[in-house]
Amino acid sequence: MGMASSWIDGAPVSTAGATHTVINPATGAAVAEYTLAAPVDVDRAVASARAALADWAGATPAERSGVLASLARLASEASAELVAEEVAQCGKPVRLAEEFDVPGSIDNIDFFAGAARHLEGKASGEYSPDHTSSIRREAVGVVATIAPWNYPLQMAVWKVLPALAAGCSVVIKPAEITPLTTLTLARLAGEAGLPAGVLNVVTGSGADVGAALAGHADVDMVTFTGSTPVGRQVMAAAAVHGHRTQLELGGKAPFVVFDDADLDAAIQGAVAGALINTGQDCTAATRAMVARGLYDDFVAGVAELFSKIVVGDPNDPDTDLGPLISVAHREKVAGMVSRAPGEGGRIVCGGVAPDGPGSFYRPTLIADVAESSEVWRDEIFGPVLTVRSFVDDDDALRQANDTAYGLAASAWTRDVYRAQRASREIHAGCVWINDHIPIISEMPHGGFGASGFGKDMSQYSLEEYLSIKHVMSDITGAAEKDWHRTVFAKR
Repeated sequence: MGMASSWIDGAPVSTAGATHTVINPATGAAVAEYTLAAPVDVDRAVASARAALADWAGATPAERSGVLASLARLASEASAELVAEEVAQCGKPVRLAEEFDVPGSIDNIDFFAGAARHLEGKASGEYSPDHTSSIRREAVGVVATIAPWNYPLQMAVWKVLPALAAGCSVVIKPAEITPLTTLTLARLAGEAGLPAGVLNVVTGSGADVGAALAGHADVDMVTFTGSTPVGRQVMAAAAVHGHRTQLELGGKAPFVVFDDADLDAAIQGAVAGALINTGQDCTAATRAMVARGLYDDFVAGVAELFSKIVVGDPNDPDTDLGPLISVAHREKVAGMVSRAPGEGGRIVCGGVAPDGPGSFYRPTLIADVAESSEVWRDEIFGPVLTVRSFVDDDDALRQANDTAYGLAASAWTRDVYRAQRASREIHAGCVWINDHIPIISEMPHGGFGASGFGKDMSQYSLEEYLSIKHVMSDITGAAEKDWHRTVFAKR
């Protein structure tokens, strides 16, 4: 069961740190065992990335694109392996891994293989009478990335692929509890022809390896996906050296159901949006605000559908809901739910853990919550949907925006003007209309406020990893320029 914990300079590396066991949260059984990386391993990985940077950044877009296209093909061929690893380390239902995580990641790799050859910029030209100006886009440099445990493969791809397409080299730290697919991704990248050192993986704890990576003096950019408090620590560590940062943090997505909405569609959308990945999704539907005339029927409909959700073995294709990532995380979720009645919330269904092994938790619906309540305001990161009513459109949009977060939201209505107003006024990086959760490689993902800044996916994310250089060339050949007189007189 022992395995290499890291991938440095194009090869697997076994480090000398403490032994760590990857646990299947559905069973509590050990999946793999390895030794954690340490800050000295971060130094090795960053040095490897620095040494590999010049050649990779200097490769033609076509050369980089070819390697990434090969990686997409190899990842597709290894999809069964990636699915098995994702299910084992995360407890994801196999349907989710097979139909969402893995194919979505492969599509994203494929997208960035193409995007590597399509850099947009302002046309070269004479913007002053005496000069030609042009724009160069150059790789930022060595990118340090810290990825979360909820979507290990997807989040690694979202961070690593645009950086590679831009010509950067990368050191990524996956969560120590879910490293398997990230290490497989690095191996496949090597098989695809990615030069040694361009992609390095160091698997260790956030307290030492994550901190060492975020605050490393010899990286040029730090990217992070995870909780808002940790993201702010990462930004502070990067700020010591003035490094660029890109952060995708927490969320508390509003799910606004107007009085003319298709009620059945809203109910089904709320269940899917709240329970995806066992609710361990920063864009999950967590705050449903429903027009008073539909409120009781919405609550009853969601409760009925929640009762039909199959909770069980993630390897069973009939399973809808897998476990939470750990027993400790389940205790956090359960604690928040248990305090809800004390703040006025009514637990309509769920709120309990089923008997047996694993860190499972029943789908939970909490109605009538107060705007000031913990479960309404704070990220739960579990299969929990909270519900309030609203009196009119102004009240609905006020409630939607009454949060520090701004990652995602949805509005449910048949009225085109209501939909347009919601899309304009809801303060979030993504607003879905009559749906909640779908993503696509061509469109950006990223938030506002406490949800961070910068974009993953799409051509917009490529810009995160490129520095813009203005080149201005004299076209007159004259030694004496007209503007010189503003500095010194001709004598």
